[in-house]
Amino acid sequence: MSASNPRIVVLGSINMDLITRTPSLPDPGETVLGTSFTTSPGGKGSNQAIAAAKAGVPVSFIGAVGDDEFGETLRRTLSSAGVDDRALRTAPGSSGIAAISVDDHAENSIVVVPGANEHVRGLTDDDLAVISDAAILLCQLEIPLDTVVTAFEYARSRGVVTMLNPSPVQDLPDALVAATDVLVVNEAEEARLGNRVNEVAHVITTLGARGARYRGTESFEVAAPRVDAVDTTGAGDAFAGALAASWFDGPRTAVEWACAAGSFAATRPGASTSSGTRADIDALRDAAAG
Repeated sequence: MSASNPRIVVLGSINMDLITRTPSLPDPGETVLGTSFTTSPGGKGSNQAIAAAKAGVPVSFIGAVGDDEFGETLRRTLSSAGVDDRALRTAPGSSGIAAISVDDHAENSIVVVPGANEHVRGLTDDDLAVISDAAILLCQLEIPLDTVVTAFEYARSRGVVTMLNPSPVQDLPDALVAATDVLVVNEAEEARLGNRVNEVAHVITTLGARGARYRGTESFEVAAPRVDAVDTTGAGDAFAGALAASWFDGPRTAVEWACAAGSFAATRPGASTSSGTRADIDALRDAAAG
């Protein structure tokens, strides 16, 4: 396994996104008229896995879909993006869904119903074998927290780099913080976690259109390439997937590349479909540098 082509395992959620576009997001108790409705495969875990695969590295996904109509579509979405889906289990009942509203300013609000993602409890011997063969394990918090803790502790024992995107943000158990090598948060998540972020060796804070901040072996900020944003829904996941794909190139290069990946994703609608290829990301980064 080379540092420029690490195998990444993503353990996380996979959902069907139900996307409504509307001129403005409703206030509590308000009804607004939408302008369009679409369905699109999503889930933070799936989005990040697809982003890393499109960035050109081998990716395996561990998670669960339901035995409903959405389940087969979600499985095909992973495999068609080049993600190894052999550890994707099928659980009885509905697949996870996310109800997403996007306004004309590219802001969004999201409600997630976990569905089959709640069945990702415990890890099989096959799951552990997939993790032990990886260079990086990337997780979020849209599946049961105990499963993430178990996976991180096992990965650490095998010398696998652990990368956590703690979203949706919640109190983190000591065992999870202790087993985390790289923490990827936005500003709201960083504020919510408080001093806990200082217990992790590498912390990357995304700053929206402004770029990202790194604190670890050194401290620096990276400006994001300027783009005309269409939909910011998938930008954070594209950032995380690209960061994992480029992590062994060093923090500064990885953060620069991830910022370009996030900016590119904001120019396209959807979540799983918005991440760019390695060529797309390189082109935007080079144009911004020039």
